[in-house]
Amino acid sequence: MKPPRVPEETDPRATLRGGLPDRYLTPDDIAELFDVPKETVYQWRKKRTGPPGFRIGKHIRYDPVAVSNWTAKRMAEDAAA
Repeated sequence: MKPPRVPEETDPRATLRGGLPDRYLTPDDIAELFDVPKETVYQWRKKRTGPPGFRIGKHIRYDPVAVSNWTAKRMAEDAAA
């Protein structure tokens, strides 16, 4: 009998390409997704220029739908320019 398959860690970029993840994203996920330093993610939040995040206690989380919408908006603005 085969042992049960252990799910592998997923790459947030691949997850968003294939569909939305079933969890909220962390600043680390956002940094990896957009291939930027985590400090950039925090600066985006401070300047309110990045994807909208929210706090759960002391932790910042990002709704994958909001991140996807933010990305689509940025792409549309870039295409119009």
